[in-house]
Amino acid sequence: MRTSTKLFLATAALATITACSSEMSEDEQAIYDARQAEEDKKPTNLTAVVQGNPDLSTASTMVAISGIAVDLKDDGPFTVFIATNAAFDKMGPDEVSKLMTAEDKTELASMARYGLVEGDMKSADIAKAIADGGGTASLTTLEGGVLKVMMDGDKIVLEDGAGNKINVIEADIDSSNGTVHIIDTVLMPK
Repeated sequence: MRTSTKLFLATAALATITACSSEMSEDEQAIYDARQAEEDKKPTNLTAVVQGNPDLSTASTMVAISGIAVDLKDDGPFTVFIATNAAFDKMGPDEVSKLMTAEDKTELASMARYGLVEGDMKSADIAKAIADGGGTASLTTLEGGVLKVMMDGDKIVLEDGAGNKINVIEADIDSSNGTVHIIDTVLMPK
């Protein structure tokens, strides 16, 4: 009986020590809660990632108006090449306004889909495809067009259907359903 009492007391003491060591001080708990709240605020899907970046507000509006935001929210995975507000500014306000206010959203949706590629490609995957292709690779977009990709030093460069050269200026932004690559020029199918 003495052995079982000692065993019981040892087990109880071990449980108490374990419980005490897993408790956090109020300061530690506050830090943990703040970090957890910050993590919970981070966008998860492609739509949320784009909407959460103020430098992509024009593209975010375009995606919403075009109707493809629903696809980006839950479908995928996709690789997204998306232009900054400054890239849209290069188009001129009249052209952007025309796209955003048109009755027929076909052209807008086509432009938005032209920046989407099926599958999740990080910059390393794109660089490998370029190397495997002898210096260039072709990515088929959801719109049905082709983006030619190449390297300029360590930068990924795209060539769109209109022959424009576009630089990836920020790569590998993760989301729950794909990867976002930010570009410096609006992609044009033709």
